[in-house]
Amino acid sequence: MARCYRNPYTRPSVNQEQRTFLQQSIRTIADYPRPGIQFRDITTLLRDARAFALTIESLVTPWIGAGVDKVAGIEARGFILGGAVAHHLKAGFIPIRKRGKLPHETVRVAYSLEYGVDEMEMHRDAVQQGEKVLLLDDLIATGGTATAAAQLLNSAGARVMAACFVIDLPDLGGAARLHAAGIEVQSLLKF
Repeated sequence: MARCYRNPYTRPSVNQEQRTFLQQSIRTIADYPRPGIQFRDITTLLRDARAFALTIESLVTPWIGAGVDKVAGIEARGFILGGAVAHHLKAGFIPIRKRGKLPHETVRVAYSLEYGVDEMEMHRDAVQQGEKVLLLDDLIATGGTATAAAQLLNSAGARVMAACFVIDLPDLGGAARLHAAGIEVQSLLKF
């Protein structure tokens, strides 16, 4: 039976040693993309086969047997993680991209950023009414992008089971924002 995490701050089953290993696999880049930002770069985790395997296993385990139909990955690192998770769950994959990147008929949603407004979209035929979808990305910060992606999926008739991330930056409130919108949150690490 799949374990479900109803508390937005509950982590899947990674022990302290594994959590430390994964944290050490992530590079921090100071002042990127602008001064004062501590950018958490998962490309170092992805290049380490053991860290990447542990990450995918930890993201997948709570959802085995839960009837996930599709995994939606947010551009771009969410594609890498989401594709691997979808494969393990024997589910389909949905790319959620910035406007103008998908070749077929799309549906889109606008969302606010710190510096303006952006839009993301997915193919109109990406989900069927009532399909159970996991939303994946590498990191949850303020939650604007993930909340918009969940709204996009819901508007197309999907049932978003949870939003899953490698990293949560709890001081920025994104996980709490998703939880307040009724979306379960799974994260492996907090910085």
